[in-house]
Amino acid sequence: MLDTALGRIRIILVEPAGPLNVGSVARAMKNMGLHHLVLVNPQCDRLGEEARKMAVHAADVLESAKIVKTLPEALQGCQRAIATTGQNRSLPTTLENPKSALPWLLECSSALIFGREDNGLTNAELSYAQRLIRIPSSDTYASLNLAQAVAICCYELYQVAGEMGSGGDGEMGNGEVEENSQLPITHYPLPITNYQLSITTQAPLEALEGYYQQLEASLLKIGYIYPHTAASRMEKFRRLFNRAYPSTAEVAMLRGILRQIDWALQTYPKSAVNDTLDASPPDCSKD
Repeated sequence: MLDTALGRIRIILVEPAGPLNVGSVARAMKNMGLHHLVLVNPQCDRLGEEARKMAVHAADVLESAKIVKTLPEALQGCQRAIATTGQNRSLPTTLENPKSALPWLLECSSALIFGREDNGLTNAELSYAQRLIRIPSSDTYASLNLAQAVAICCYELYQVAGEMGSGGDGEMGNGEVEENSQLPITHYPLPITNYQLSITTQAPLEALEGYYQQLEASLLKIGYIYPHTAASRMEKFRRLFNRAYPSTAEVAMLRGILRQIDWALQTYPKSAVNDTLDASPPDCSKD
């Protein structure tokens, strides 16, 4: 079960600059049973001598690492994503403790996202994740090295994966916890009924990304957002839907609404004004 649960998780590094860090990350991952490393636009050679030196016996993790250009590409195939941040910035999303948040990733294909060594993830990049975590550290020196942060999170995942009960087929018993497990039910982010349902129906992140792109295009057409405000407004929409954990069917419904809006914009005269009490559509029979 442990291998199955951990095998569903990918570690994503956004624009890592240090080969020593990348090699250390690979070693920490293999130490804790994780193998899927994704590098977004890396600024160093993952297969160079420095990276291999730090990876030691985890060179296979480096060699099998996937290289992509963008964060959305790195998240394809995932249903859930948690991003890490260590900076004291003003964020509308609550920063959680890794111990309580990370178990949420073990139920399905998921991603854990880490930012650049110097300034982490941008607010826009953080909005691609449904939840955010911050590793508690001393106020005397709060900033953690990238590889250290990855190691701490991988350890937490490894510990929880070993503690949670098996459903007999590599699954986690539909959200239940073994009698002797040290992980309390309150660590789950949703009521148990909804949580169990979301495991199988939650939309993959690429489906949500397609919806966001379509939503932005529609809102630009109707003038609700403008090119210079689109990025900040879309971050707010992302946070809204990230909290909702929509299902695949719900995302399809939302996209259907947008398609109908686009059709209406092309079909009905822009000058038509409907003052009828029953709000019936304008009579376009003569057009």
